[in-house]
Amino acid sequence: MSRPFKAEEAENLEDIEKQFAVKAVMQAQTYWGLLEKIEGSKLRLTKYDNEIYEHLLKDFPEFSDPSFATTINEDEMKSVKGKDRWRKFMNVYEEQVDDYNFGTLLRVNSNGEYDEANTIFVPRMQFYAYEIFRNRHGLNDWIKNNSA
Repeated sequence: MSRPFKAEEAENLEDIEKQFAVKAVMQAQTYWGLLEKIEGSKLRLTKYDNEIYEHLLKDFPEFSDPSFATTINEDEMKSVKGKDRWRKFMNVYEEQVDDYNFGTLLRVNSNGEYDEANTIFVPRMQFYAYEIFRNRHGLNDWIKNNSA
């Protein structure tokens, strides 16, 4: 490249988007497979789980009620205010967590499986925050219990 790359000016190439989608689906399938074998309450997603959990409770006091994480309000999460809050939270992990901002699939409702109606696309740190919280509070344990 003869000049600096500017992401905001880059073309959206269909093949690249498909590759990202495939990677996101593979990650979701892997995570679901883990939850079928191990109760979420016994699962660690990163070596920073404790830090992420405590940071989430500090920056998002609404998580003090575990039912808050059962169903995600996507409109609130992706509002201007919501994006700003999450960006500040996520950027703390830029140097710690690999692919911290890589697009990942997240279930809207923890009581359901990954499917078209129950899945949104979020940065990986939002996935970690929600799923670490859900796992700590046993909101994903039903998956293993139902797969046995």
